[in-house]
Amino acid sequence: MNILELLAPAKNLECGIAAIHHGADAVYIGAPKFGAREAAGNSIEEIEKLASEARLFGVKTYVALNTILYDNELAEAERIIRQVYEAGADALIIQDMGILEMNLPPIALHASTQANNFTVDKIKFLEAVGFKRAVLARELSLQQIEEISAQTTIELEAFVHGSLCVCLSGQCFMSHLIGGRSANRGACAQPCRKKYSLTDATGKSVFRDKHLLSLKDLNRSQSIGELVAAGVRTFKIEGRLKEIDYVKNITAFYRLELDRFMDGKTEFAPLSLGKTTIFFTPDPAKTFHRGATDYFMHGRKDSVAGIDSPKSIGEAIGEVVRVGRDNFQLSGTILPGNNDGLTFLNRLGKSAGLKVNRVENKIIFTDRMNGLFVGAVVSRNYDHAFQTTLGKKTAERKIPIALSLLATTNGFELKTATGMGTLVSFAVTMDKIQANDPKKSHENILRQLAKSGDTPFLVSNIDTGDNEQYFFTAHQLNELRRGLLEQLTAKLSAKKPFKPPKIGPSDKQINLKSDFTYLYPSDSFHFENNISNRLAMQFYRRHGLEFPEMAVEKRAVTGRFQVMITKHCIQHELGFCKRFGGTFPNEFALPFSLKDGISAFELEFDCKVCMMRVFKE
Repeated sequence: MNILELLAPAKNLECGIAAIHHGADAVYIGAPKFGAREAAGNSIEEIEKLASEARLFGVKTYVALNTILYDNELAEAERIIRQVYEAGADALIIQDMGILEMNLPPIALHASTQANNFTVDKIKFLEAVGFKRAVLARELSLQQIEEISAQTTIELEAFVHGSLCVCLSGQCFMSHLIGGRSANRGACAQPCRKKYSLTDATGKSVFRDKHLLSLKDLNRSQSIGELVAAGVRTFKIEGRLKEIDYVKNITAFYRLELDRFMDGKTEFAPLSLGKTTIFFTPDPAKTFHRGATDYFMHGRKDSVAGIDSPKSIGEAIGEVVRVGRDNFQLSGTILPGNNDGLTFLNRLGKSAGLKVNRVENKIIFTDRMNGLFVGAVVSRNYDHAFQTTLGKKTAERKIPIALSLLATTNGFELKTATGMGTLVSFAVTMDKIQANDPKKSHENILRQLAKSGDTPFLVSNIDTGDNEQYFFTAHQLNELRRGLLEQLTAKLSAKKPFKPPKIGPSDKQINLKSDFTYLYPSDSFHFENNISNRLAMQFYRRHGLEFPEMAVEKRAVTGRFQVMITKHCIQHELGFCKRFGGTFPNEFALPFSLKDGISAFELEFDCKVCMMRVFKE
């Protein structure tokens, strides 16, 4: 049996519970500190509540503690990890390899995409040192994922939706070096979303004031089957900074997509329990997005950047055919509604916005015209009616259960079992009185035992066990049902038994030449491995590296320095790449540089590996 997992983000407890009820098989949430989204930390109490709700439905809870750590933070991080485990989390998502040198509780470890999980050898190494799962680099193609899957047995998790980092995750130092806000410390200022001008080696302008490093958003909803065939079993939605409307809409959308893929395929099953009923029509175009790309899953093909704007572009609804003083008309059949937000590119190629005040006879009246012109393509990036719907009850998740009524020596017992084989029973002592009308007794049993109310359960079948020969009051049957459902709820949501922590490698005296088991897969070792504490240094030395370098955040940087390596290539984006059928203009000379008025970054096109490197002088 192939178990497929839909993994949804949780900014907080509310978002996590929404993800569960909209069909997630697992949720990931930030630890109180040291998560790669500094603004999305959560208390241990919130994590414990989320894990309890999740267990009801067989949903897993993963906690992100995936920044690099400093020496003075190691003890606190180890304490938080123990608290997270005791709160009921199922796995810890980490980047810093120093954590493997701690005295850890027996919690599963997932290698964050921040760990730069880009090659077969790296994934093999992660598996060898004890990781249960690797979160794959977003840049990998299907073929590369297949190669990793064929040579490892580690669980493979891939992003399918959400914002994209332009740099290989864990390898971006731009934010730190220009403003002191480290992406590897969860504080990225997103300089990649800024406007830049592109100049050539002579200072000649190639492109002005465009968001040349800003990528579209990931959407691989049409490639679920391909990803499964490549070896992916967990499908991850990005978004630990996103609000609850995003979580509801996108989780529900991918729940339906995964269910559609599994329909009729008995070799596949979801990880968790319960059937999710969605009360609206999910649509990714109606939630924040910068356009859609499957990135490099099928190789380098179309544009992956949204150079006009890093803002949400919404859904295209028509072209302007008439403009009045405070109104306009659109082609097509889609009309916006009151309070909708609209966007378009003005004559300068810049994003501009409008708010709809009212619509009369297909004439759209707005709060301002903002340079709108005939021929402009208008998109709706805020659908007021849709957002209003998302504010209501939008989904319900129920676990189907079958009940069996049995007679005991001194009363009756009600039993059930969930899809995960959880057996529960509840007995009531009562006299056995023969029913005057067994048919009516049968109907009464079915009617009363089927009432699951606002519990997480849906009674799908009732075996009366021929006990309709006895008379039952509604109160007696309700007592049996309530008692059983309370027992079942308690059993499903109960924490797994606490296990004592293992004695970790940090308790051992290290012999650098004899103590390591698995060699790190590199003949050179650079700052890109983000070593920022003594335990991480210890880990890499244990695995064969004698002189690893410290992270950028822990040393002075002078001179020309690589701040980013990315598969996004500006030459290709602008149609200049000869390898992919483009033409490099004769009037320009390499190297190109990006400038924002404050900083300048030189571009180097590493065509052998089809990557672009960005250097700060």
